[in-house]
Amino acid sequence: MTNLQAEIDRAAECLARGGVVAIPTDTLYGLAADALNPAAVTRVYEVKGRPAGMPLPVLVSGWEQAAQVAAIDETIDRLARKLTGAYWPGALTLVAPAAPGLPERLTAGRDTIAVRMPNHPAPLGLAARLGRPITGTSANRSGEADIRDADELRRRLGPLVDGIITSGPKPLGTASTIIAVSADGITLLREGALPYADIMRTAGLS
Repeated sequence: MTNLQAEIDRAAECLARGGVVAIPTDTLYGLAADALNPAAVTRVYEVKGRPAGMPLPVLVSGWEQAAQVAAIDETIDRLARKLTGAYWPGALTLVAPAAPGLPERLTAGRDTIAVRMPNHPAPLGLAARLGRPITGTSANRSGEADIRDADELRRRLGPLVDGIITSGPKPLGTASTIIAVSADGITLLREGALPYADIMRTAGLS
């Protein structure tokens, strides 16, 4: 068993108990918790010092997990599948209608949810091992700079979280591009690692 797999197994056990683990992703370091556990979601807010009105993005291991948190109806299914087929796993976050019954703090009371399938073995393996989507907010205190390496991660968040995954590729340091998907098409919410013009061409909207 590799070091990364052993860390994923331990982290999954921690998340199953409601814990919070800091992990690397393809974009930034993130705070992972069971996205469907209300108490675990609250812990992420506490660790991060995140304002109550800001929802948490979710990381998934595939389309099946995305369907646990997002209500992708037939009006946007074709567009969503075209974009995820082109860019997942990768640095595209889709904001879609939220599935019913999600923890209120996960969505901050909104009717949408931000979902991404990352191109990194740590979050992919963790979500798959847990069998549920995980939170994917960046692993820094709200208002502070992004964390750039594992040593800084241990120093700044080590005392606040229940575990840290340090094996695997280092994050590239650029946040994902966030788009909203609706029956009207797509809307850019934040341009990041993927150029919005490329996304529009892929969607056939440019």
